[in-house]
Amino acid sequence: MTKPLSGKLALVTGATRGIGRAIAERLLADGARVIATGTRADGTAPEGAEYRAVDFADGAATQAFADAVAGLDVDVLVNNAGITAISPFAEADADDFARIQQVNVTAPFLLCRAVVPNMKARGWGRIVNISSIYGKISKARRAPYSTSKFALDGMTAALAAEVAEFGVLANCVAPGFIDTDMTRSVLGEDAIRRLSAQVPAKRLGRPEEIAAFVAWLAGPENTYISGQNIAIDGGFTRV
Repeated sequence: MTKPLSGKLALVTGATRGIGRAIAERLLADGARVIATGTRADGTAPEGAEYRAVDFADGAATQAFADAVAGLDVDVLVNNAGITAISPFAEADADDFARIQQVNVTAPFLLCRAVVPNMKARGWGRIVNISSIYGKISKARRAPYSTSKFALDGMTAALAAEVAEFGVLANCVAPGFIDTDMTRSVLGEDAIRRLSAQVPAKRLGRPEEIAAFVAWLAGPENTYISGQNIAIDGGFTRV
């Protein structure tokens, strides 16, 4: 049986761990050739993926990478790489704010801009930008991060309005609280139990659940969903 993404080239940023790695693994399983990025020169991508090291906090490195990507026939772009910082609004560091916008908004913008011309020319393309529930709702001490994720949604909506007629569909996926190594190391087990109790599904999500939906959005079965910001959060943002 032919796999749904057989013959397609996918680029997944931030794919060395967590949600990004799960997405890269799922796209590989669905038959895509996958280019996976990470920040470290010695980073490891999922088996079968091609690894590229790029620090999206570095504006010049990001532009150089986007220029290189423009020369590829990328069929699927998943902008997953992202960073955050937590602080009271009045104490938020301006440099941290700018760095978060660079990684979470400017890098996806440049990569989208790089791949869109070839997608339009071929009449097919899928872009999935990984947002967050904090790009649909917000919370105290999350201003820089929430700003970036609301901006990513707006950018995606504007892009989708331009390119859908050419067979290029662009969406955001907004994960809720996902059970990753980083989540467990930052929150700890007690906090995770309290957090899980607030989610209608009464548990954290799994990276594979995000990956499954991203793969569907990126695949040939998605023919009419575009410009959306879809939460995968166990119902958290609806109560």
